[in-house]
Amino acid sequence: MRNSYIVSIFAGITLLVGVAACRNKAAQPQHAGHHQPKEPSIDSAVTGLTGAVNARVVATIPAITADSGTRIFTATANGVITYDTRNQTSIASRIGGRIERLLIKYNYQPVKQGQLIMEIYSPDLAAAQRELLYVAHASPDMLPSARQRLLLLGMQPGQVDQVLRTGNILYRVPVYSNSDGYILEKTAAAAAVASTAAASASGGDGMGSMGGGSASAGAATPAPAAPVATPVLLREGQYVSAGQSLFTIYQAKALVAEFAFPAQLSAYIRNGQQLLFFPVNKEDAMESGRIGLIEPVFRNGVNFMLTRVYLGGTRLKVGELLNASVPVVYPGGWWLPEKAVWRSGNKAVVFRQEGRVYVPVIVETGAQAEGMIQVKTNISGWKVASNASYLVDSESFIKTS
Repeated sequence: MRNSYIVSIFAGITLLVGVAACRNKAAQPQHAGHHQPKEPSIDSAVTGLTGAVNARVVATIPAITADSGTRIFTATANGVITYDTRNQTSIASRIGGRIERLLIKYNYQPVKQGQLIMEIYSPDLAAAQRELLYVAHASPDMLPSARQRLLLLGMQPGQVDQVLRTGNILYRVPVYSNSDGYILEKTAAAAAVASTAAASASGGDGMGSMGGGSASAGAATPAPAAPVATPVLLREGQYVSAGQSLFTIYQAKALVAEFAFPAQLSAYIRNGQQLLFFPVNKEDAMESGRIGLIEPVFRNGVNFMLTRVYLGGTRLKVGELLNASVPVVYPGGWWLPEKAVWRSGNKAVVFRQEGRVYVPVIVETGAQAEGMIQVKTNISGWKVASNASYLVDSESFIKTS
């Protein structure tokens, strides 16, 4: 009886296990073929965060939108007062000979009309004076021709009369200035014209506010150089030939103000445009003028634009340094702060906000002025990072779209 009880308990346990196994088998789906593992699901909230770290940036930096429309900025430049090369005259020797006396010691020395410049000894002129004295005694009818010859050789009528009256030959023939102004040695005149456009100093902060392209061009834009009063190379005892041009006189009645602007502004500055200028550290002495000439210049590896303002009566002096300002109009485009645009080589990048991340996008830029950058790419409706440098790693590796 005891054995029958144990057998019945064992049979009941076996029956319960079989029923449980059948239920589990019925609950499992039937697959045709081999078993396929179930793929894990990804939360949609983090889907946008699963990109490459150099292609999108997760940040809570504030986003801004670009302003559109035409902007007017003030471009500044450095300049200098120099001579108007259109108003100049030349002093040449009418005879060949030796310089006995030279009264010009340095370039840009002021002279007056009729002022004695030098005295020249000429054997040909001495011979012509002897002929004059001979003709005056032997053939008076040929005296006018002999007198005219001396006048053509550079002698003054009073000097010819003095020779006839005293009978003494003048071995030194004076050379006088034919105009008021500032005298410049002829050999240095060409170098002086070129040096006004040469780079003597950096444009500094005045040009740093304006620029375009990949960087501000102001720091590299040179300023025109002021004329330098160097000693003349002509010396007493030196021989000159007939017709040789010795000096140039720049007339003092007209001067020129020259200014250097970056080449990027060549499309915005035009001939006849008005600008304001004043001497350095003298803002109360401001004057106005119109641009009379625009000249592209390439000096010392720098490409810039030289503008000239022709002055009439002015209180400014030659060599005085100037600061100038001119309004520049930039039509169209979108404007962002400089810090919102990151430059990688010759490319400009902004970080566009897409949901919770910022994505770098290449844009085309234009002018750069007063802390703002013109963007030519249509970015209307975009929200971009207010400071792009915060979203760049130390190696500046950016994968743009």
